[in-house]
Amino acid sequence: MATDTENKRNFRRPAIVLTVAGVIIAIIAIYAIFDPAEGFFPRCPVKMLTGFDCPGCGSQRAIHALLHGRIAQAWSLNPLLLILAPYALAVVVLEAMPTRMVRLRRILTSTAAITAILLATILWTIARNL
Repeated sequence: MATDTENKRNFRRPAIVLTVAGVIIAIIAIYAIFDPAEGFFPRCPVKMLTGFDCPGCGSQRAIHALLHGRIAQAWSLNPLLLILAPYALAVVVLEAMPTRMVRLRRILTSTAAITAILLATILWTIARNL
């Protein structure tokens, strides 16, 4: 028979997954409806303080462009977002299903994978500011 702790743990994961999914859907809806270039969206504090583009600069406008099928425009705004988005989505989905594709999850969240992403992000930041 399951203990109270096991029951709470078994209930908690689906609740967290559903909450995160709801937040993601709401964010997608906001970005689909409103254009970040013209709206109430926050500006990049790194860009405002230093004048340099951070790795995420252009991501809000790129997401809006993607949601409207403008892939070339999204790429021109922030190609790193288009490269890393499938990776991030895969990690989120695999984390939601901890007993499935364990080997793939282990590879995608390994120290080597995280280090490669961090290095690529640093190189991208340097390259886009040259």
